[in-house]
Amino acid sequence: MLSVETEHRGRTILVSAAGDLDESAAPALQGALDDNVSGAQALMIDLHGVAAMNRAGLLHLLELHRRGECLGLRVLVIGWQPQPRQLLAETAGITGPDSATERRHALAGFRHLITQRAQCAQNIAATTTAETLPRR
Repeated sequence: MLSVETEHRGRTILVSAAGDLDESAAPALQGALDDNVSGAQALMIDLHGVAAMNRAGLLHLLELHRRGECLGLRVLVIGWQPQPRQLLAETAGITGPDSATERRHALAGFRHLITQRAQCAQNIAATTTAETLPRR
């Protein structure tokens, strides 16, 4: 379960997440930008408390990032922990211990690539699961 705290610090909206970032994270992350964002210039998403993330969680994070940009906010994601960083690198197809994918996350083209690959992998997993279930 993911918990999210949202704070306004000057012209920055700070969203701090803690717990597992997975398919159940949508309501918590969607509510992060529901408050008044007028006057804000930046959205900072702090992942220090997120030790585990799956592809569905990555897609939710990317959606929050996209929403922030649509509102005209400069978006920065900080505090990438090892497992989420590794998932991001694997999804992007970039291997190696120092792939620095979390720094590339801010680039729109890179985010688009990751979104496509994560959705594809999630669809394949869902199809595979559906095919292995016994039919009645």
